[in-house]
Amino acid sequence: MSDVIKHECGIAMIRLRKPLQYYLDKYGTPAYAANKLYLLMEKQHNRGQDGAGVVNIKVDVDPGVRYISRYRSVDQQPIAAIFKKINKKYKKVKKSFPEKFTDAKWLKQNMPFTGTVWLGHLRYGTHGGNSIESTHPMLRQNNWRSRNLAVAGNFNMTNVDELFSILLKLGQHPKDKVDTVTVMEKIGHFLDLENQELFNKYKGHYSNKEITAIIEDELDLGNVLRRACKDFDGGYAMAGVTGHGASFVARDPAGIRPAYYYMDEEVVVVASEKPPIKTAFDVNYAEIKEIKPGHALIINKRGEVSEEKFIEPIEKKSCSFERIYFSRGTDPDIYQERKELGRLLLPQILKSIKFDLKNAVFSYIPNTAETAFLGMIEGLENYLSQKRKDVIIDGKPTLEKLEEMLDFRPRVEKIITKDIKLRTFITDDDHRDDLVGHVYDTTYEVVRKNKDSIVIIDDSIVRGTTLERSIIFLLDKIEPKKIVIVSSAPQIRFPDCYGIDMSKMKEFIAFRAVIELIKERGMEALLDEVYHKCIGSIGQKNVPNYVKEIYAPFSDEEISAKIGQIVTPKHIKAEVEIVYQTVDNLHKACPKHIGDWYFTGNYPTPGGNRIVNRAFVNYMEGKLVRAY
Repeated sequence: MSDVIKHECGIAMIRLRKPLQYYLDKYGTPAYAANKLYLLMEKQHNRGQDGAGVVNIKVDVDPGVRYISRYRSVDQQPIAAIFKKINKKYKKVKKSFPEKFTDAKWLKQNMPFTGTVWLGHLRYGTHGGNSIESTHPMLRQNNWRSRNLAVAGNFNMTNVDELFSILLKLGQHPKDKVDTVTVMEKIGHFLDLENQELFNKYKGHYSNKEITAIIEDELDLGNVLRRACKDFDGGYAMAGVTGHGASFVARDPAGIRPAYYYMDEEVVVVASEKPPIKTAFDVNYAEIKEIKPGHALIINKRGEVSEEKFIEPIEKKSCSFERIYFSRGTDPDIYQERKELGRLLLPQILKSIKFDLKNAVFSYIPNTAETAFLGMIEGLENYLSQKRKDVIIDGKPTLEKLEEMLDFRPRVEKIITKDIKLRTFITDDDHRDDLVGHVYDTTYEVVRKNKDSIVIIDDSIVRGTTLERSIIFLLDKIEPKKIVIVSSAPQIRFPDCYGIDMSKMKEFIAFRAVIELIKERGMEALLDEVYHKCIGSIGQKNVPNYVKEIYAPFSDEEISAKIGQIVTPKHIKAEVEIVYQTVDNLHKACPKHIGDWYFTGNYPTPGGNRIVNRAFVNYMEGKLVRAY
């Protein structure tokens, strides 16, 4: 999308199901899993560029041997930085002990990152700083292997205060009040409890050393999750690994955050998207399964796999925004869904240009909008094909008219090009805004001045900043008659609280538009009424989304028209119109992923309503902070 926003994190897990020597003999390297994890993470780099981390667990090594290895990085290219360090370890050992480099037993005893379980994470800093301390996997350490816990996830909790209070009641003293810490400590607490209960069960019957081995064999991670996650309110795909090599990936009950897995006799693989698994392991898409909402994929110490329900599933509301606008478009289903979004926009587009295709030029921005653009053009060609049939059958056209119709093709051009990247060292707002105006460039002499309309399709229009400060101004310089900006996403009206960095209502162009409409029509009392309802809801658990009421008096078309006015700079000569996808069409395009709270305000968890009401209170009180 042309508006840069941060969003979901990515997870990648590999569990080797055979001894390390098997992979050494078959693939000729002890780095088989490391190489595969690198691919899984690189193919998900769209999910996190602020930081990355990898943890590796060895199973059944002797006491005194380090069995947990972890690297994290917040470098400019964090994935490359991590695997460069890991690869350096392999090269050093191979150079110093070439005769040992094919001995799996020796490698496990003497070299880091030769373990059985690998967990990788990519982070977008939607909350908290981009420090090493904020980077996953997080580690909770203990001298008992089965009490060690590494956690990484794609998640955001709406009830951090509640979870923090629960930890205090349990007797803990958390080091930070953020969801990453509270989630890990809550799971860690019940992991400790599960360990202790098993210890008490066998105490007096076996030695402590024998009990340790029994615990590692019998520890029930499903039970740990059932006890730990019952109070969670949010969207999550959460991966965890214990020190003895058992692991899990748990998905929230509404299926908000995605998680997919593949397994065969050699490996179990989990990732946030299908294409990385397909690429790394060259498997058919049909072999890649989705972890069910409210279920956890659990892999025990022996590599046995089960999918267990740990919390009662609710209506599935997979995040359509994450799927359509952030995930890799090489997934065949996502590719078709994006094309369908473009095709379904065609009636609105034709109406906006008064069906004058002869004097229209079609394009897209940014590159990620290309697939929706292809769908729009396919829809346009189908429309023209049907019109030709209608004219030929019913109109009895002349030969000249028939040739003209058959020869006509929609005019497609690359009108806008992203020229440079906005560098983060431009820190002050005035100079950053000036730079934004030069990020894009236009193609000249392909539009007939004062005659052609330009239709540009974008993934989504969140804040409208780039339109207002750059794109519309640049398009006007080539002197079109009309500029039509088309969003393949509906109007974003409400904040996200499950991981996407869209939390401050004032930043949404749709919200700005409705506020202006309210003021223009003398309806300010509505704002005060909603504000007092939101204030009154603070502290309550189950509350409605009162912010819906400020949108209710206005049609989608009225709000879109006002958005068009807001993003159009002064002195623009061309007519400007903004066209948004409808929510109904979004659901038609991706019927299995109907999470749409940012468009409709229909949050899948109670915490969502609490967050949106608090966000509106923050706006009314002038607080420029997140509501969660």
